[in-house]
Amino acid sequence: MLGTVLLLLALAKTAYLSPASVASRRAEALKKLLEVFGMEDPPAPPAHFKQPPQYMVDLFNTVANADGVTKNPDILEGNTVRSFLDKTHSEEMRFLFVLSSVAKNEKILTAELHLFRLWPRVTDGPKRHHFCQVSVYQVLEKDKLDTPGGKKLLAARLVSLQTSGWEVFAITPAVRDWTEDESSNQGLLVTVQGLGGSPLNPPPLQFASGRGHHESKKPMLVLFTDDGRRGASLPTAGFPGASCTPGTTPSLGRSRSTRSLDRLQPCQRHPLSVDFEEIGWSGWIISPRGYNAFHCKGSCPFPLGENMRPTNHATVQSIINALKLSEGVSSPCCVPDKLYSINLLYFDDDENVVLKQYDDMVAGSCGCH
Repeated sequence: MLGTVLLLLALAKTAYLSPASVASRRAEALKKLLEVFGMEDPPAPPAHFKQPPQYMVDLFNTVANADGVTKNPDILEGNTVRSFLDKTHSEEMRFLFVLSSVAKNEKILTAELHLFRLWPRVTDGPKRHHFCQVSVYQVLEKDKLDTPGGKKLLAARLVSLQTSGWEVFAITPAVRDWTEDESSNQGLLVTVQGLGGSPLNPPPLQFASGRGHHESKKPMLVLFTDDGRRGASLPTAGFPGASCTPGTTPSLGRSRSTRSLDRLQPCQRHPLSVDFEEIGWSGWIISPRGYNAFHCKGSCPFPLGENMRPTNHATVQSIINALKLSEGVSSPCCVPDKLYSINLLYFDDDENVVLKQYDDMVAGSCGCH
């Protein structure tokens, strides 16, 4: 995947072609680059300025550094996290989340309902509750909520009335139903009861709604999925962008002396900046603004030392090449031998915020293969 990115970026910046050819090549290159990111078209930027949910920003900062490079591949469950805001904006603790942007090939791993618990109301009289029971139901039939078949219990727990803050409820079975059959999505119902299951009127506990409360406290569904996209095995001698024998990679107008100098330098890692603003993607990508993909360049001369990080195969190939024991055997190539994933935090077409992890996007180190 990284090799494709390097080649496409180079093509997008080609300078020696006519203006029409440059524009055509750039459009083609950016379309291919979108395919690397699993998209057919770039999402439209939000019509108005939108603040991403703080949970999603915090999650991005937990799994990635400032350049988007993954800190620890085991932190994130799956490779995609989607956030959806409630569409009902109701005060009656009924919630509806539209999941049409979830692709059919995404495997549903975990779904969570995030509700912000407000400070409890002050009640009159000597009797004061310290806990209440909060239950979350999947709505099966809107007009039959009072019957056993009208709703299905998903989660229930005791909640303190002494504090405020986020409460998270697991609702994975409901979301799996909704993604299999979109018409079955009748939303969620949340109820507040006393310790014995008795109704509390008025309920001492309230959750922030999507209507009268701060943007950062809106009810939200967080969905962890995996789309099955995984990085390929590490590249071999044909890796695009690798420094190899003359003619194996596009020169794109570079001078002969520059290419010769590249071959004289030992195999090592060099910077390669990917700037999302430069390629016109800054409107829908929240973080990062860009990242350093790095690339490998240099020669793999005989004899290969340990600093070249050669494979056994590369060592043998180098010996055969040096001794001219077989025709057509080139010297080993300078290629990435360790690859890292990056994370993008972005707005999708429905203005939901998505965190997605992409494998094999950064060259971690280089070696002779």
